[in-house]
Amino acid sequence: MAQAQMTYLDPREMPATDIYKIMTGIVVPRPIAWVTTISRTGVVNLAPFSSFTFVSHSPPMLAIGVDTKPDGTGLKDTARNILETQEFVVHIADRSLLPPLHASAEEYPTEISEIEVLGLRTLPASRIGTPRLADAPVAVECRLHRCIELGTGPTRLFIGEVQCFHVRDSLLAAGKIDTALLDPISRLAGPHYATIDQILPGS
Repeated sequence: MAQAQMTYLDPREMPATDIYKIMTGIVVPRPIAWVTTISRTGVVNLAPFSSFTFVSHSPPMLAIGVDTKPDGTGLKDTARNILETQEFVVHIADRSLLPPLHASAEEYPTEISEIEVLGLRTLPASRIGTPRLADAPVAVECRLHRCIELGTGPTRLFIGEVQCFHVRDSLLAAGKIDTALLDPISRLAGPHYATIDQILPGS
């Protein structure tokens, strides 16, 4: 087999916007943390983040990466709210929630709640003050464990310690979540998303 031609890219010679395009095309698909936070004045913010993973299970911890605003005017509402209240809720969206998930990525004024604009329902959280989405199949209440600044932006990596899980009853079997039934939305490069249409066995 002939060796494929490869393009050499040096990030030291690339603008940050081009690096972002390459990285979001390589690291795919990415799970999406659909995050609610609340401001000191009581405005509930909702935004999706695909720089997201779990980093510990004992105790359980999740991590999300939040950049500064694209226009360079400072912290995104999610980052500011987490730093002020020390809490947030991570939701996993299924296929039916893709339209509001995508719409919630827009930049709204700080005093405007994306939840109200999009007509979404919330429920009180069990262990923290930030409400959770009523229609998300999974909601994970978190308290801030640590914030780490990365890069020149900087990006803030928020590590949250899980306080409790809310999982739709139909998704649980023998203590495990049925991924096919969860039908999670994941992120690709550009304005594109994916679902899991085929699950392959490991052996």
